[in-house]
Amino acid sequence: MTVRTLTCQVQSVEDLTPDVFRVMLEGRAEAIAHAPGQYLELAVDDETWVPFSIACADNGEGRLELHIQHWPERTHSARLREMLTHPARLSVRLPSGGCYLPPASEAPLMLIGAGTGFAQMKAIVEAALAENPARDIAIWWAVRERRDLYAEDLARGWALDHPNVVFHAIVESSEAELEPRDGIEWHRGRVDVVLASEVASIDEREIYFAGSPGMVYACVDTLAAKGLNEAQCHSDVFDYAPRVPFLPLPDGEPAREALSPGEALALEGNDPEAGAKDES
Repeated sequence: MTVRTLTCQVQSVEDLTPDVFRVMLEGRAEAIAHAPGQYLELAVDDETWVPFSIACADNGEGRLELHIQHWPERTHSARLREMLTHPARLSVRLPSGGCYLPPASEAPLMLIGAGTGFAQMKAIVEAALAENPARDIAIWWAVRERRDLYAEDLARGWALDHPNVVFHAIVESSEAELEPRDGIEWHRGRVDVVLASEVASIDEREIYFAGSPGMVYACVDTLAAKGLNEAQCHSDVFDYAPRVPFLPLPDGEPAREALSPGEALALEGNDPEAGAKDES
């Protein structure tokens, strides 16, 4: 699709947690068409565009959903929050990103996301289930604290309504209370460590990663030991923070990012102000 610049109306802003808020935008349906998994860029000023995953599949209704992590100490984050306090019209550029779900695909899906990386997973799940309600989907959503599962009931609902969907919630905090709930398989710890112990097979699965470069490559390295191949992997990280070689070296030496020192420093922590998407 051709990237377009247009103006959208802010329809609503809703706090999902003290740190994450949902923004609903409205625009011409044909102008905001996008593939599930792509992202848009919001104009903070004439020279600054900040990228965010589109958290909904394109349903032809002319609406866009964003999940935005608020970082008070970051200038662009604070400015965005201020801009969205009252109904406004914003300049938007979309669609961008080569990490998306192609139409008519049938392979089982494995979606691995951290924090607001859930936004990209949400769009992919919505599109996949709309096309084939029986599609095999495994969702692995990693967060630091239990409260960061800001769409827990939505993900549970997918699993409860579709026996072919499994929702794995991974909470890093050792102090979080993880009470049994239908529709959730709980795990505690770091996402790559959990995947190492809990994933038995990845054969024939198309795998989508949504998070910081460090998180994504840690998961790639973990799954490499289970037979992962590059062709089945999809992530925007592979475009803005590529690594050569992609898979770990045979002797266990970690692969190195194909970035200059300055680029690597700018991308550290997946800072949205440095051009990476706001997924942590």
